Amino acid sequence: MILGRVVGTVVSTRKEEALSGIKLLVVRELDIDMKLKPGFVVAADAVGAGVGEVVLYSSGSSARLTDVTRDKPVDSVIMGIVDTLEIGGKETYQKGISG
Repeated sequence: MILGRVVGTVVSTRKEEALSGIKLLVVRELDIDMKLKPGFVVAADAVGAGVGEVVLYSSGSSARLTDVTRDKPVDSVIMGIVDTLEIGGKETYQKGISG
């Protein structure tokens, strides 16, 4: 799993039929200090995430293992919304307060 922040949405009216009904979000990876890393992925949303939220996502073949993405042509999936992040005994992120 990779820590990321949802920075946008993708709307595609014409797409593979297997992707119908799946929300697509733009995610940028975060480093340990919660700073955005370069680059981005478009990920299928399996948990109802929204723009600005810190999420857990996965890429590669494991992206097709959620109930939402099983046997779908996806390479990245959001599978968790982060509520808090603690590193070295110190809380470095709390949803709604620092994000």
